[in-house]
Amino acid sequence: MNVAIVGASGAVGQEFLRILAEREFPIDELKLFGSKRSAGRKYMFRGKEYEVQELRHGDDFKGIDVAFTSAGAGVSKEYREDIVRYGAVMIDNSSAFRMDDNVPLVVPECNAEDALNRPLGVIANPNCTTIIMLVALKAIENVSHIKRIHVSSYQAASGAGAAAMDELYEQCRQVLNGEPVTVEKFQYQLAFNMIPQVDVFLDNDYTKEEMKMYHETRKIMHSDVETSATCVRVPSLRSHSEAVWIETERPVSPEEARELFSKQPGLKVDDCPAEKRYPMPLFLAGKDDVYVGRIRKDLANPNGLTFWLVGDQIRKGAALNAVQIAEYLIEVGNIKK
Repeated sequence: MNVAIVGASGAVGQEFLRILAEREFPIDELKLFGSKRSAGRKYMFRGKEYEVQELRHGDDFKGIDVAFTSAGAGVSKEYREDIVRYGAVMIDNSSAFRMDDNVPLVVPECNAEDALNRPLGVIANPNCTTIIMLVALKAIENVSHIKRIHVSSYQAASGAGAAAMDELYEQCRQVLNGEPVTVEKFQYQLAFNMIPQVDVFLDNDYTKEEMKMYHETRKIMHSDVETSATCVRVPSLRSHSEAVWIETERPVSPEEARELFSKQPGLKVDDCPAEKRYPMPLFLAGKDDVYVGRIRKDLANPNGLTFWLVGDQIRKGAALNAVQIAEYLIEVGNIKK
C-alpha cells in the first residue's frame, strides 16, 4: 500500500507512525505532509528517515491508496479533492465530514461495513469520546436496543494537544511552588481542578463536544437512541474516562453485561470491586483496548445499567481507530489499487 499522513508532526500524526509500525501495516511508499511550519522535519519509520512535505494543492496524492488526515477540519475540507482525486481513500480524523450524509462515520467494532459506501471518497473517524463509549455499547445493543444514554466524560489534558499537557505540568509546578499560575490552553487553571466545559457552548447550553456524542452515536448505531452528555476536563495527562448509564428495552443484568463485554472485540473487562479493581487512566495510556469496570444495576431504572470506561483517546480514540478502518478495507479487498 502507498500511504500518506497529513498532519504528520501532530500528536495524532506521530501516533499514526507508531501504530502503523507496531501493527506491521503493509506499506510500500510513505509520504508525510504538514504545514509550512512543519515542512522539513524528519521522522524515522521502520529504520528509514522520512521528511515532511508542505501540504499544497496539486498532484502529490497521485498513486496514494490510503491517506490518514489529522490536521483540522479546515485543512480536511480544503484538500479533500486533492487527496481523493486519483482514488485514494481519505480516512479523516477531524470533525469536517462526520455528520455529512455522504460520508460514513465508522467504529470498526460497531459498523465496519459502513466504510464500504463512501461517495466522497472519505471515511470519518468519530470523536474520541464517542468511539470509547460505542465500543462498549455495541455489545449491549446486540441483545437489547439501547433507548437512552446518560454519560459524563472525564477528559485528559492531552485531548487538547501536547501544549495542553505541558501547561498542566507547568501549572502543577507553579501551584506547588506558590507561583502565579499560567492559563492559556484551558478556560481556567486545570491543575488540582476540574473544568465542566470541553469545547464551546451552543444555544442549548450543551457544549459542542457533548452534542457530538449525541449526533455521532445515532449515526454510527443507526439508531433513535437519545444521549445526554456532560463533558469535563480533568487534570490527568492521557486517556479519557466515562461514567455511562444506559436504559435498554429489556433489563440486562450486570452478569449478562459482563459476559457480553468479555466477548466484545476491542473491549477488556477489569471489574472486581472486592479487590478494588477497575480501569484508571493512569495505567491505561498506550493501550489499544477500551477497558470497562464498575458494572452494576442502575438503582434508579429497572431497565438500567451503569458502568465505567477508560480508553486512550489518542490511540483508540483517534489514530488506532483510523488504522483499523484501513485494515478492514484491505481485509475485504475494498481499497482500489
